[in-house]
Parts: sequence; structure tokens; C-alpha cells
Amino acid sequence: MAADNLVRKGKENWSMVIQPKSKWLALNLGDVWKYRDLLMLFVRRDFVAVYKQTILGPAWFFIQPILTTITFTIIFGTIAKIPTDDLPQILFYMSGITAWSYFADCINKTSKIFVANANIYGKVYFPRLITPLSIVISNLIKFGIQFLLFSAFLAYYLITTDSVHPNVYMLLLPVLVLMMAGFGMGLGLIISSMTTKYRDLTHLVTFGVQLLMYGTTVAYPLSIMEGKSELIRQIVMLNPMTPIIEAFRYAFMGAGELSFFHLAYSATVIGILMIVGIIIFNRTEKSFMDTV
Repeated sequence: MAADNLVRKGKENWSMVIQPKSKWLALNLGDVWKYRDLLMLFVRRDFVAVYKQTILGPAWFFIQPILTTITFTIIFGTIAKIPTDDLPQILFYMSGITAWSYFADCINKTSKIFVANANIYGKVYFPRLITPLSIVISNLIKFGIQFLLFSAFLAYYLITTDSVHPNVYMLLLPVLVLMMAGFGMGLGLIISSMTTKYRDLTHLVTFGVQLLMYGTTVAYPLSIMEGKSELIRQIVMLNPMTPIIEAFRYAFMGAGELSFFHLAYSATVIGILMIVGIIIFNRTEKSFMDTV
């Protein structure tokens, strides 16, 4: 009896007890909140480390979308002469690039979290969900900077031309950003869990994301398919990013297709991917050190 009391008393003195997870969907959000300082530290690391030892530094946040926009304008706008729904070509391509870059950065970086953070995971305990969350948040800061750049061009064309028509659906921006973050994080968690056993998948992610971009209305409008190939149009709409980018363009420039049905479809697919990603992530983190 005395021994039992001693054990019980000893357990009560612990400030935290680390136990194996018993539920597949155990998010441990309470632990994430307790480690919020570490989350912010990771966000700072992810944001600063990318351009810390570069010549131009944070200027790359502006240079990358501008150079990409110029390239798209020359190739798709001038050479291929693809229409842009009567929108200024720079605005059309920059809007798609701004939205797509956030999703692409989320999936590319999240897909490598187990391999990239193996040394940290093997030495100290913290809620592993903090790592993908830090990637989503740090990329959100980058998205905010590039969105300001897009807003500056939008303001210019709004003053000098009558070709853009922002509307009340701009209020959907937080929802669209949340959907992009969820899509990138959900797919990234699934891929990252698979790369613990199949390393060559990391080489396919960048190529796959680039290929997926051409299946999204980043470089061309959805209207280009009307009356030509309804099947291809429906296939493109099955890509969850297409309704998001179309809604983004419609909200800020008045051109594109805003379909709440397709947005609901995208939200459903993204929700399923998030659930599946968290399940696989929770299962993998228990034993990934044996395979990494």
C-alpha cells in the first residue's frame, strides 16, 4: 500500500507525461498551443533562412513573381496569344502565380518535413504538427507580401483603365487562402509520410506540382474551353485549385468563374485530404525514425 501511494504521489508531481498516441486523429492542439513559442521560432526560421545568405535578400519575394509574370506574358500572352478574359495580361498572370505559389510552396516544403527534420525529431519531443503548421504560416507571410505586390498593380490598372472590376466577393479571400493552405498541407503530409520509405518521391514532387499547374487555370482562362472541349473543361474543374484561382480572379478583377458548387467540391476534397494526411502523419511519426 505504501509503495502504491509513493508511485501515485510521484506521478502527480510530473508537470507533463508523454504517452504514445492511441487515436489516429489525435491532433493534440493543446500541446500545439503550449509550444506556440516554438511554432513562432520555426516560422521565423523558415521565413528568414531561405534568403539569409543571398545577395538580394527579401527582394526575392518581389523578384520571383515579377520575373515569372513577365515570362508567362511573353510565352503565353505574346507568342501563344492565349486570351486573358479581356484582363491586362500582367494582372491575369500575376493573380494566378500569386495564388499558385502559396499552394506550391506549402506542398513542396511540407512533403519533406520528416526527412528535413529527422535530426530534430530524433533528439527532442514537441508536437510534430508544429512543423507543417510553421511551413503554412511562414509561406502565408510570403503570400501576403506578394499579394501586396499584386494589389499595387491592381490599383494601377483600376485607376488607369476600366478593365478590372473588384467586387464584394473579395471578402472570400481568407476562405480561399485557408483552402489553399489545407490543400497543400494535406497533400504534403501524405507525400512526406511516404518519403520516409520511398526517398525518390521527393524528386517527383516538384515535377508533379509543376505538371499540376498546367492542369490549373494559372496560364490560361477557363473560358478558352467553352464550346471547344467540355470534357477537358470538366477535368480541369476537377482540380481543386481551379475553382479557387477562378474565384480569386473573379473577386479581385471581375473576370473568371465564381462557382460555389465547385468551391464546395474543392472544400470537400481538401477536407478529406487533410483527414487522410493527419491519419497517415500520426501513424508515421511513431516509427519513422526506424526508416529515415
